[in-house]
Order: sequence, then structure tokens, then C-alpha cells
Amino acid sequence: MSDLLALEAIHLKKEVNTNRGTLTILNDLSFSIPVAQTVAIVGVSGSGKSTLLSLLAGLDEPSSGSVRLMGEALFALNEDGRAKLRGQTMGFIFQSFQLLGSMNALENVMVPLELKGIRGAEQKAKSLLNRVGLSDRLYHYPRQLSGGEQQRVAIARAFATTPKILLADEPTGNLDAQTAKQITDLMFELNQEHQTTLVLVTHDEALSQRCHQVLRLAAGQLVHEGHLSS
Repeated sequence: MSDLLALEAIHLKKEVNTNRGTLTILNDLSFSIPVAQTVAIVGVSGSGKSTLLSLLAGLDEPSSGSVRLMGEALFALNEDGRAKLRGQTMGFIFQSFQLLGSMNALENVMVPLELKGIRGAEQKAKSLLNRVGLSDRLYHYPRQLSGGEQQRVAIARAFATTPKILLADEPTGNLDAQTAKQITDLMFELNQEHQTTLVLVTHDEALSQRCHQVLRLAAGQLVHEGHLSS
């Protein structure tokens, strides 16, 4: 495996001001994620998992510390620069699917391809939907799809532009156990095929144990950084 780092957090801290004073959400987090690794961010609700994911994506700014994305200092860039770098390197999968209700499955997957001006968007989108088992649902709208089918569309959309890094926030949180396992298997298969760096926020311990690395948060601090031997 390459020793090139996809993401690096350096003394990352996030504080917010409240009526009761300053609240520390994340406190002095440092870790690195090599290219093509799978990483789970785990912890109880309120431990700072989603905040950390937002900081790694440059969607939120830290109070102090820094993030390096594919070797580039993310917060040395302005908001437009961060958005451009994010668009070049990242894909996202959300718990609530975030599909466009006015577009069918095929059109939803085509959106990021068309935004990037990639030729053959329709054929690539069809190929991806076939890969995730939805070749017979191309023209169905989100409201006509089950939760598992909607998440398959979201996964196809996330992988459409072959991102170097994929961030997933509770990707199986709204799914039953059987469907969640199918979606998890699919994510890991595509991750392996595309050699994408996969970073997951999850409550699912079984899912976290499938990852190369587990970052466990408690009260905004990194209390455990585990690595699988494989």
C-alpha cells in the first residue's frame, strides 16, 4: 500500500460559543489516513463524529489546527478554493440519501458527471447503476424506490466521478440489518475496485471492524486509534 496520505489531521480543534461559555467539540486531534485505506469514525452521539467529517471535507473550519487533503493544506485555501479541491477529490454518501426528488435514478447519477463536463455521462451512469443492481430502476424516481435502492443510487452517484476520497455519514443508519449489510458489502467492493479512500462515520461496530483503521471519539477526544493487521 502506498504511504501517500489521503487525509491528515494536525492538532485539530473545534470550539463554539454558547450562552454558557465556550464548548469544545473536538480537542487536539491528530491522525493520518493513507491512500486507499478504509477508516471508521465511531463514538456515541455527541462525541464529535459528524463535526470531524465536516472538517475533513473543509465544509466547516477548525478553531485551530489544520487538515491536509491529498497533501494540500485545506484551510490555507479560501472557501472557493476548498470547494474546488473538494470537487476534484471527494465524493459523499449521506444517511438520508440526498437524492433529487425531481430526477430519476439515472439523472441523479448523471448530475456530478455533467457538472464536471465528463463525456458519455449517460452511459457511465447506466453502467454504475447496473453495477449496484439497479439496471431495472433507471427511470424510477426516489419516491418509487425503497430505502436500500435509494442508497444504492446514492452510492453509484458518489462513485460516478471516481473520487480519490469518499466520505460517508451513517450510510446504513436508515436501513434494516439485511439491507445495511448489502449496502456495506457494495461500498467495500466498489472501494476495492476503485482504490478509493473510504472514511465512514458509523454507530455500527460490525461495520467499523471491517475497516483498516478505527478512530474512536469520546467527548471530542481521540481515545483510540486502532489498526487491523491485514
